[in-house]
Amino acid sequence: MRKIVVSLFTTAALGLAAEALAQAVPQTPNPTSAAQNSPGTAPSPGNPQPPTTEKSETKVQDWNLHYQTTETFQGDFAFAAKYSGPNSLEDKGQTQHTETLDLYGGKRLWKGAELHVDGLIWQGFGLSETLGIEAFPSAEAYKYGAPTPYLMLARVFIRQTFGLGGPQEDVPDTQLSLAGKQDISRITLTVGRFTPTDVADTNAYASSPRTQFMNWGFVNNLTWDYPADSVGFTPGFTAELNQPKWTLRYGCFVMPAVPNSFTGDDEFLMWPHEGKFGPIFNEWGMNTEFERRYSVKDHPGTIRVQAWLNKADMANYDDATAILKAGGPGADWEAARSFRYKYGFGLNWEQEVSKNVGFFSRLGFNDGHEEAWAFTDATWSACVGTSLQGEAWGRKGDTLGVAGIVSGASAAEQRFIEAGGLGILDGDGALSYAPEGAVETYYDTPLFKNCRLALDYQFVANPAFNSDRGPVSIYGIRLHYEF
Repeated sequence: MRKIVVSLFTTAALGLAAEALAQAVPQTPNPTSAAQNSPGTAPSPGNPQPPTTEKSETKVQDWNLHYQTTETFQGDFAFAAKYSGPNSLEDKGQTQHTETLDLYGGKRLWKGAELHVDGLIWQGFGLSETLGIEAFPSAEAYKYGAPTPYLMLARVFIRQTFGLGGPQEDVPDTQLSLAGKQDISRITLTVGRFTPTDVADTNAYASSPRTQFMNWGFVNNLTWDYPADSVGFTPGFTAELNQPKWTLRYGCFVMPAVPNSFTGDDEFLMWPHEGKFGPIFNEWGMNTEFERRYSVKDHPGTIRVQAWLNKADMANYDDATAILKAGGPGADWEAARSFRYKYGFGLNWEQEVSKNVGFFSRLGFNDGHEEAWAFTDATWSACVGTSLQGEAWGRKGDTLGVAGIVSGASAAEQRFIEAGGLGILDGDGALSYAPEGAVETYYDTPLFKNCRLALDYQFVANPAFNSDRGPVSIYGIRLHYEF
């Protein structure tokens, strides 16, 4: 409790200091409203606003500066567990705290080009050092925990937009975009270091763990083993073709040299230094996404269909299982590795049903024959949720969210875990298989200008696909400030 009180005062003090700094940033009039983008996620160029036919007063911003800090506190009580393994969620009960701080800067370079930089500081650990649950309860808890602050240039990229003529839309001043105008029909190229989820698999109701749902399974498609280091960033390139009602996207990114690790650029862009490059022509991830926008009785909706393909030095589950059965749970199964392909598909849907109510869903599947490399071990998943705005009950600015997810493992992965294999998040030493299920509800409310407080509760059944452990209830508090 003392940590929470101290954090409230610290957040308030940082907020006052940041507000003073913000006075030096060029201000622009508030553009036409659009779907809110998450603090840690780039605005999706494929979500155009209504065409602008009148002369707009929106000023073209030459540069901007933004800041955010988020603190989370999560804990659980002791729960039933017949046994535990190296990657199990601790069954004795625990509490953990994380903190992130980002300083964003944007600069217009030439016509249609923007440079964006994001300096990230993080500290803290997820529950059980971010192990033991596939739909992990906090996307603010990175896979690489830090007892002391770590510093990283999380994003350094150039975005080039080529207008194709026709109606225009306003571009808001956000953490990863400069205010101005752009053609709705356009081609957008982005190159540098960022995260694939800056561009693909976004959702108006479930993308930001800093202001929306915290669970990994609601922030991203749980089965998309998207290329990224242990914090979520990697070098890459994306290309997007945007039209008034649809967008087509393609991305290609660098994979870490070994599973759940840091990429070669982290050796230069992270302090303390860590990471290495693998053979980049043999370790990569590509994804494509088609987005279709529509409306039902003036209520907007979006469907996104995704396909992805990865290549890395992955172990085949059946080969690794054979080695574990022959040599025991501690056997070295590196011999099962070879450069292989892994593919998957995803569906992402959002629909406003009234002014203050929206629904979302994600479905995901991957082939399930190769080990996970960068995100989670889930082979299939399905989630659905709703977001309710407080204006409906006289609390404008508040948000109530409720969502549920179920995920599972392929038969090959089940045999691997039963034999004592360890994945990115799972590995209890044995397995009584059952699909993992999780439910999250949160209530987010403003404390003062630009500062928000959220209370969060999550319930997880069969953590890491194991019916011999759990269920577990997880309680959380989130403090978020940004300008």
